[in-house]
Amino acid sequence: RASSPAPLPRPQPAAPPPVAVPAPPPEPTPEQRAERALLEGLRARRTEIEAREQAIQSREMVLAAAERRLAQRVEELTALQQRIAAADRSNGEREEAGWRQMVKLYEGMRPRDAAAIFDELDLAVLVPLVDRMREAKAAPILGAMKPDRARLLTTELARHRARPAN
Repeated sequence: RASSPAPLPRPQPAAPPPVAVPAPPPEPTPEQRAERALLEGLRARRTEIEAREQAIQSREMVLAAAERRLAQRVEELTALQQRIAAADRSNGEREEAGWRQMVKLYEGMRPRDAAAIFDELDLAVLVPLVDRMREAKAAPILGAMKPDRARLLTTELARHRARPAN
C-alpha cells in the first residue's frame, strides 16, 4: 500500500491577543475635584431655578385668571352701580314730581284754608312741603296759622335748611 501522506496538523486558532486591563483612572487632582463639585453645584442650582421658574409661571397663570375674574366683577359692579343710580334718579324725580303737585295744590288754596290743614299736618310732611313753596304763597299761610304752630314750623324749617344736602 502506498503510504498516504500524513495528515496535516490543523491550524490552531490564534489565541486572542491579551486584553489589556484598563488601568484604574488616576486619582483626580484637587483642582479636578473642585471643578467637579462646582459643576454639580451649578447643575443642582439650575434644577432649583427651573423648578422656581415653573412655580412662578403657574402662579402667573393663576394670577392672570384671578385678574380676569376681578375685572369681570368690576364691570358687573359698575353696571349695577349705574342701574342703581338711574333707578335712584328716577325715584327722586318721581318723588319730586309728587311734592311739586302737592305744593301746587296748597299754593292754589286760600291761605286760611291751607293754614287750617297745616296746623294739624305732621311736621315730617309739613317742613319739606313749605320748604318747596314760593315765599309769596307760604307767607300768608304762615300768617293764618296758630302762632305756636307757626313758630314750631319756622324752627323746623331753619333746622331743615341748615342740614347739608345729601
